[in-house]
Amino acid sequence: MKTIRIFSLTALVATAGFFGVAHAQTKTASNDIVAVASGAGSFNTLVAAVKAAGLVETLQGPGPFTVFAPTDEAFAKLPKGTVEDLLKPENKAKLVAILTYHVVAGKVMAADVKTMMAKTVNGQSLDVKVTAGGVTVDNAKVIKTDVAASNGVIHVIDTVVLPK
Repeated sequence: MKTIRIFSLTALVATAGFFGVAHAQTKTASNDIVAVASGAGSFNTLVAAVKAAGLVETLQGPGPFTVFAPTDEAFAKLPKGTVEDLLKPENKAKLVAILTYHVVAGKVMAADVKTMMAKTVNGQSLDVKVTAGGVTVDNAKVIKTDVAASNGVIHVIDTVVLPK
């Protein structure tokens, strides 16, 4: 279960990285989810969370992963003090559960997304809805799709989604 959660987080980080990098990335080891997220500039909070959760190596693994990556602005919507509390060592398990809830095993491109319940790496399911107005994942709107990483794909979301 711990390995699955780590893979989910890796996918999440990859998604975050794609948001700030051109779509025409080549598939090399330096373009894994963590590298893409770290270089994007819009996922500083996500990258810090992945590091605090100990999920960097997992997200640098072979995958493939589909990560629904919240931006820094998405994290800023959380109640004041939430992020700081989650980054504390004593809250590592909760942070891992949240981050792995943003990751789905496999590489799912935007063209293949349909309304469904998608099982996440943490074992719970995301409510994915496709409408004329776009795609939502739980209560988050997908604002950018198909950010490529060597070990998966990132879809950028505007809100942090929380497991039940």
